[in-house]
Amino acid sequence: MTRRSVDRGVRIAGLQFSRTELRDLLVAWVALGVAFAVFFEGGAGAIGALVSPTGIVLVGISLATAGVAFLLHEVAHKVVAVHYDQIAEFRADHGMLFLAVMSAFLGFIFAAPGAVHHRGRLTPREHGHIALAGPAVNLALGVLFAPILGIGLVTQSTIVSVLGARGVAINLFLAAFNLIPYGPLDGKTVIGWNKPVWAVCFVVSALATVGFLLGGAGAYAF
Repeated sequence: MTRRSVDRGVRIAGLQFSRTELRDLLVAWVALGVAFAVFFEGGAGAIGALVSPTGIVLVGISLATAGVAFLLHEVAHKVVAVHYDQIAEFRADHGMLFLAVMSAFLGFIFAAPGAVHHRGRLTPREHGHIALAGPAVNLALGVLFAPILGIGLVTQSTIVSVLGARGVAINLFLAAFNLIPYGPLDGKTVIGWNKPVWAVCFVVSALATVGFLLGGAGAYAF
């Protein structure tokens, strides 16, 4: 009789991650990095550019912006869920990740990389806090990328400017998009817990997204 191996996982910064969860996070991070690199370079016509030395830089920028934005969004959900004594793990949706890459080649992007699944008893307030954690982290990342954009513009460094601008734009957009109170998006849970909190967070993120895109749309062209 053989004994099935137990996935004991790895402990990182006080959080327990199973090997399956780490694999799923890595797959989602890489897939979204590639998808956004293709999207920002214009879809299928960008294939030639992406296999060049410049393309390696572009993929790296996408991994550091879009990839990190999604990664930390999901980890934030996990952190708050664990804080409320939940058993929580991220699971990638491989079908949706494939769709994200394919849609990028068509000139648009539809990214739903997966979700943090948790179990245990929660109050509406705790559910709301878990849901809000992801968009809140994206707003914070948007603020953190702003000085990078400033440095790039001051030093006239194209790479640093693109890194900063895409970091701001992607994170602000993700915060606003995920706060839409529809379907499985975080906004539906947040508005179900506290409408004023949802309204403030959604309006701030939406206005910041629109304002940045209108004011600096050209800053993230490579």
